[in-house]
Amino acid sequence: MTDPRITLADIRDEPLSVDEVLAAVSDPQAGGVGLFVGVVRDHDHAKDVRGLEYSAHPSAIDELRKVASAVLDEGITKVAAVHRVGALAVGDLAVVVAVSAPHRGPALDACHRLIDDLKVRVPIWKHQSFADGSDEWVGL
Repeated sequence: MTDPRITLADIRDEPLSVDEVLAAVSDPQAGGVGLFVGVVRDHDHAKDVRGLEYSAHPSAIDELRKVASAVLDEGITKVAAVHRVGALAVGDLAVVVAVSAPHRGPALDACHRLIDDLKVRVPIWKHQSFADGSDEWVGL
């Protein structure tokens, strides 16, 4: 059973909303919110990025929930994480995670662990297309 403090854990093929993720971790007990927003940038490895596409394994949502559960401790109020799949353009939001806690330190620490663990453990792969016509898979 999923801990009720994990209020949002999803993978979507539609644009993401920072407001939705912030609302998901809102709690009157929380005095601090750690937020990370991953945005598609216009370059990687000194190459101009034309666009990218994310794809996810069917187990990705379950693994995302496990990663979210791993940052829960007594000091965490709520956790939310959502990652986008499909074709994204430069400037699009790729991932939004947030953690709330009574104080900023635990919220920021847990948010940092959450995004780092998500990038390592959740089976989501990025296919980047570069302006020079080359491409690259990341995360395979």
